[in-house]
Amino acid sequence: MRSFFSLFCAMAICQFASAQRTCSTEQYARTIFKPQSQVSVDRGRERDTIPNEIITIPVVVHVIFKTTEQNISDDQVLSQIQVLNKDFRRLNADAVNTPAAFQSIAADSRIMFCLAQVTPEGRPTKGIVRRYTDKDFFLGDDAMKYTAAGGDDAWDSKKYLNIWVCCLFGRSLGYATPPGGQPDLDGVVINFDVFGTRGIVRAPFNLGRTATHEIGHWLGLKHLWGDISCGSDDVDDTPRQMGYNYGCPSFPHVTSCSENGNGDMFMNFMDFSDDACMNSFSNGQKRKMRSLFALGGIKNSFLNSFACDSTLASGGPIPDDTIPVAKPRPEIMLYPNPVQSEVIIQPVNDYELIGKVCSIFNVQGKRVFQQTCTSAKQKMNLSDLPSGVYILQVGTGNDKRIQKLLKL
Repeated sequence: MRSFFSLFCAMAICQFASAQRTCSTEQYARTIFKPQSQVSVDRGRERDTIPNEIITIPVVVHVIFKTTEQNISDDQVLSQIQVLNKDFRRLNADAVNTPAAFQSIAADSRIMFCLAQVTPEGRPTKGIVRRYTDKDFFLGDDAMKYTAAGGDDAWDSKKYLNIWVCCLFGRSLGYATPPGGQPDLDGVVINFDVFGTRGIVRAPFNLGRTATHEIGHWLGLKHLWGDISCGSDDVDDTPRQMGYNYGCPSFPHVTSCSENGNGDMFMNFMDFSDDACMNSFSNGQKRKMRSLFALGGIKNSFLNSFACDSTLASGGPIPDDTIPVAKPRPEIMLYPNPVQSEVIIQPVNDYELIGKVCSIFNVQGKRVFQQTCTSAKQKMNLSDLPSGVYILQVGTGNDKRIQKLLKL
């Protein structure tokens, strides 16, 4: 019966609202990520970073959508790029909220981002690829990174930061590949409704800080607590903390793990605080991120990426997918819903009810009611059913229809 409970979850997964930030990068790194034994570099084309050089990273955003809502606008994507450029350059307006105790180590990382203007094949692009999928949601198993699995293939990860924006199952807002992984999986995955600041975004994750946090992981940063109690993130100037913070703590937030009275650096982008309470990277984090671009570094090849230069493009742009236009699917509707005693199943678009088995399952997947439909408009007496949320299933296989039912 587990599949029916899964269907119930899928019905609301893209509208799931959590008041607490969740990041799946640590779990991904522990269970799925496979570091490469040897990272390829462009021998003969390497160069070291120049002191105070502003490193610009070309970005391609793969928008993977099934519904109109998931097919976020160009403006929403652009709003996220604007946030990244402010956060990584410490030009964000809320930088003034960094407590005085941490102001001296708050850093301008001198890293910026641009939407790519040239595809790997040399064609013009706006840095946004739209791909229709028949999947209701994606798990954190990288399926969104492959066209054959309902997603979209990565662009050359030595020249582009791939960001996949899609509907993620569960509470996770996103995850990233740590440096040194498989090239065709390299990049960041973000849930579509926490990407950017305009359009389809939900509070308290509506200021674009989920992408800032996950790209920090992509650039080698760990969570501040090192993902163990009172652990280390291997950065000298970020104080140890007992674990993650959420919401908007008051300064100072001191625990038994705190090194001094300043407590946790909960306003750091690598904690779990709400978007409105994140505002800084540290100097140590800056050095760690920039070290990836140094001579021999895993991301050194980005220094020779010219994907932000539109003059290098030729030919026609790649086409975007749209939502397929299809005949209305035969469906069912329930009324009244919520129901107190008797509910009616009404077929829509020529759906046939007669002879089909109507089953009701609770949220644990246990069948609690069953009846064979004997008329074109079926009545069911649910007076004996306890109050709660249920799933109604009509038919089986490809002819199966599912509806949520609330019993008062």
